[in-house]
Amino acid sequence: MTSIEDPPEEGASPAATGVGGPSGRLLLFCALVIATALGAVAVYAVPPIVAAPIALVLVAVAFFGRRREPARPRPQPRDRAARRRPWPDVGVKTVVEAIDEPCIVVDAAGVVRWFNREAAARVPTLKRGDPLSFAIRVTVLLDAVDTVVALGRSETVEWQDKVPTERWSRGHFAPLFVPPNLPDGDRRPDFVMIRIEDLTEARRLERMRADFVANASHELRTPLAAVTGFIETLQGPARDDARAREKFLAVMAEQAGRMKRLIDDLLSLSRVEMRAHLRPDARVDLAEVLGHVVDLVAPTARAETVEVTLADPGPARFVRGDRDELVQVFSNLVENAVKYGGARVEITPTLADGRVAVAVRDHGPGIEPVHLPRLTERFYRAHTETSGVKRGTGLGLAIVKHIVGRHGGRLEISSRLGEGSVFTVVLDPWVDPPRPQREASEKQVVEPSSN
Repeated sequence: MTSIEDPPEEGASPAATGVGGPSGRLLLFCALVIATALGAVAVYAVPPIVAAPIALVLVAVAFFGRRREPARPRPQPRDRAARRRPWPDVGVKTVVEAIDEPCIVVDAAGVVRWFNREAAARVPTLKRGDPLSFAIRVTVLLDAVDTVVALGRSETVEWQDKVPTERWSRGHFAPLFVPPNLPDGDRRPDFVMIRIEDLTEARRLERMRADFVANASHELRTPLAAVTGFIETLQGPARDDARAREKFLAVMAEQAGRMKRLIDDLLSLSRVEMRAHLRPDARVDLAEVLGHVVDLVAPTARAETVEVTLADPGPARFVRGDRDELVQVFSNLVENAVKYGGARVEITPTLADGRVAVAVRDHGPGIEPVHLPRLTERFYRAHTETSGVKRGTGLGLAIVKHIVGRHGGRLEISSRLGEGSVFTVVLDPWVDPPRPQREASEKQVVEPSSN
């Protein structure tokens, strides 16, 4: 029996639809004629040759002589998709696309139904029709969806991602009722709209302020104490001593320069940390960057009588990154090598395993193995016996580590006592974007035939 929800396929023959078709009616007519004839023979003892025509006439009058009622219009079958939970309408999709933050719409079962471009960029594994837990494995976010579905009210939660970079987010969850004009009562929402707000920059700014105060107060205490002491001496016993005044003013200028370098490094480190989640994607000429770095450190190298050599980068010439930050990375590494690395520093770019590696090698005394794991910590100095003389801030390698991490690269450090140290920065090479297929086809059309 055919139901309204499951209508017969279009193009099927009427006989296939049951007794209402022509073939079914003919079979019923023949059966009635035979039954009437057999009844007349059995009951009234009428000969079969007489009973057959009589039965034929009677059944024909009864079967075809009755007035047929007009056929009732067959109710239109409902679409099967209409019986399922409805998808978000065009208005909801338009609103989601217009939001300039990642926005996702899931149904009451937690299945992703719609999302905008920002959400696709933030969570590349999002796919319509898959559960949200397949793409986002954040417990508080998934629990918030269940809470909104169960209680029918808005929720706001915050969470922190550790991988691939440290990131803070706030999710705003709103219930959606489709259609919205039905009485609410105990009705559960049909959908949940999730808007994700990025709090990373604000949190990093707060951390930058806190770290700056803590680090500055710790590292600036010594030079400030020295400058204050010299000022008090010049105002007191050495007021009229010209020789002492010249000596103390030179030391004060040196300490002021140390404080300036420290503040510059702290600000530079804070800026890099604040943008750690934004990966640069510019085309950078590595040979030009390294040549510029050699020119920058040349005065320091001459003062320390250190020879700095740069090898030809060859095919490893272009990388993906930020030029100013890469200049800062290699300037810090080469300056450290010049200060602590002996009489010769070698810069060697190479191409290995599809990535660009730049090695900065010195031939100094080397670094003890106990110091290697902590070299990139803030204010950590391995060369404690010379750090006071060289006036290092202890932030150079920390800045290098954060910049290299922002570029999606890695910093490798190796050292042997008596043989020197090697600091290697590994970066992604620049890859030209593929040319559109349309341009290639147009070129083929424009070019004349060889025939």
